[in-house]
Amino acid sequence: MKFDAPATNNPIDQLKVVGKPLDRVDGPLKVTGTAAYAHDRYDSIPNQAYGYVLGSAIAKGKIKPMNVSAAKAAAGVLGVVTAENAGKLGKGDYNTAKLLGGPEVDHYHQAIAIVVAETFEQARAAAQLIQVEYTKADGSYDLHAAMATAIRPEKIFGGEADSSAGDFDKGFAAAPIKFDATYETPDQAHAMMEPHATIAAWHGDTLTLWTSNQMIDWSTGDIAKTLGIPKEKVRLSSPFIGGGFGGKLWIRADALMAALGARATGRPVKVALARPFMFNNTVHRPATVQRIRIGATQQGKITAIGHESWSGDLPGGGPEVAVMQTRLLYAGENRMTAMRLAVLDLPEANAMRAPGEAPGMMALEIAMDEMAEKLGLDPVEFRIMNDTQVDPENPSRPFSMRTFAECFKTGAEKFGWNNRNAKPATRRDGRWLLGMGVAAAFRNNLLMKSAARVRLDSRGTVTVETDMTDIGTGSYTIIAQTAAEMMGVTLDKVAVRLGDSTLPVSAGSGGQWGGACSTAGVYAACVKLREEVARALGLNHPDATFVDGELRVGNRRIPLAQAAAKKELVGEDQIEYSDVDKKYQQSTFGSHFVEVGVDAATGEVRIRRMLAVCSAGRILNPKTARSQVIGAMTMGVGAALMEELAVDKRAGFFVNHDLASYEVPVHADIPHQEVIFLDEVDPLATPMKAKGVGELGICGVAAAVANAIYNATGVRVRNYPITLDKYIKGLPEVA
Repeated sequence: MKFDAPATNNPIDQLKVVGKPLDRVDGPLKVTGTAAYAHDRYDSIPNQAYGYVLGSAIAKGKIKPMNVSAAKAAAGVLGVVTAENAGKLGKGDYNTAKLLGGPEVDHYHQAIAIVVAETFEQARAAAQLIQVEYTKADGSYDLHAAMATAIRPEKIFGGEADSSAGDFDKGFAAAPIKFDATYETPDQAHAMMEPHATIAAWHGDTLTLWTSNQMIDWSTGDIAKTLGIPKEKVRLSSPFIGGGFGGKLWIRADALMAALGARATGRPVKVALARPFMFNNTVHRPATVQRIRIGATQQGKITAIGHESWSGDLPGGGPEVAVMQTRLLYAGENRMTAMRLAVLDLPEANAMRAPGEAPGMMALEIAMDEMAEKLGLDPVEFRIMNDTQVDPENPSRPFSMRTFAECFKTGAEKFGWNNRNAKPATRRDGRWLLGMGVAAAFRNNLLMKSAARVRLDSRGTVTVETDMTDIGTGSYTIIAQTAAEMMGVTLDKVAVRLGDSTLPVSAGSGGQWGGACSTAGVYAACVKLREEVARALGLNHPDATFVDGELRVGNRRIPLAQAAAKKELVGEDQIEYSDVDKKYQQSTFGSHFVEVGVDAATGEVRIRRMLAVCSAGRILNPKTARSQVIGAMTMGVGAALMEELAVDKRAGFFVNHDLASYEVPVHADIPHQEVIFLDEVDPLATPMKAKGVGELGICGVAAAVANAIYNATGVRVRNYPITLDKYIKGLPEVA
């Protein structure tokens, strides 16, 4: 199905099932422990062995031939695989050949061997017997030091590295009011609950991976290229994923090493990366240095805005696209953005929830507050004043829908923004300094092809099949709701199969595109199935409706099960998009309001309450959508106050590589959260009239926290995380 215009007589608009805050259909499986995660496939895969991955102890250099004889001779050991006996590995689309190091070492904890044994303990013990001799080389581990040699990247996800409109230099120089500041964000880790884990099994020349992966089709092709086998000889299965946040978009070392270990030993091999490997072996969000300049009239209209960002990655990597939102968020005729990429020999930098916008808005939305203060304007008023209904870099392209100002007006009224004192460090509750902060939320709405197959059987049960994944976001539920709405059945008459490469290729889970695009693919397949049902019953009529498990035309009512009485009916299709996203800029918007208390004596920060107002088209399930937003808000608090991968700049690794020392918020840190979804639909987005929301909730949160801390204390911190050592000396004295 090609989508290029709003559908007429759209069955989704009935909203009998879609749009309702229904419980997760997979909830009972998860709370009873029967959901089959990658490492839990005990019974379905017999004769499993265990693999333990050995990581490099240096960040850059070479390995001399390893002595693995003691490991091979250890009790229970079935085999040892290194680069010397792994065979030639091809280069996948996502640098998978680098997942196994040797003799060259690219980063600390790069996998250099896997030991396969009868038990996990035997594999782990034997791995320590491998004798590795390294020749160290000098590496680059400091972003600030590497900025001088940073280059303009040739290709980035989502556009060009630089952009411009008007004449920024001239416009900024001429602006009556100018602002110029530099901000820093640190390296951050995904730290999801479920580690990267895989069970690999070979059946002849066919490989099956039961793994934890967000993008099934991408990864199926990638592992095939890496191992040099046809794509049809690889099957991936990921029906349940215990968190991803972008870290599981690609094949990682757990999958490749399990496959190599299984091929070498002739046994299914189970691998789960140890928690330290989650930080130094898999991908992370890279640190940034960002310079923002804003020029405005005395009245507060932006006339020039410039945003430059520096980040680093391994050779051949890409930048953190931290300037992308600045190209679209605020008006202003003279514009400039630029990204520069430094070579760093740290573990791979790549996507983490809301890549680009999350760290980019950590800087931009503090700068907007600082400029508002310089102008003597309320931060909410300043943002609304510089709203736009067209792409600022391409004014001929309007937004498909933009309720940016409404997000702020609604949020300000609900949060009690009028109680905020514009003068910092003036509100108190005993020894607590109180402050309010605000920031915009923005995330682009990306459109991806997505396919599905829908079956109807003689019992009237509808089964949906697509390789879409559920990373805890509620994919099972909204896909079931879509099929139920389209086919006119109750939710208990819908079964959903996800996360298997033998199923039609979906959009996958990533980039906030998964929910809207995968349900649109199910919509397209259901349109086909409706046609099949009508044809089978001889009621192919334009006024036919699917209601309460029946096909109805006029006074005739025929149960759907009757259509499939003789044979199962199948509808399969995919959603594709014409140029609707080129004619219109599609984005999601929001506002974040935060109130904090800062202990005037100790500097301790406590979040008191948070509010997010989101504008993201039709909300397919308000309950699961709210869960996504409050989880993202919590991540935003972590980014603001505590999350930082500490880099050992001598040895080139992340020191705090476990959940004891990499701090994240806990329940006690987040006392009260509220989410408001604006009542809207975007008919130009998809047939579902929905957009994504899972990443919008993190964008801007950290800046809102930072702005609240400033309002409470009068101390401005531009270097995240905002730890008390950065502002305690500037606190007003305890009353």
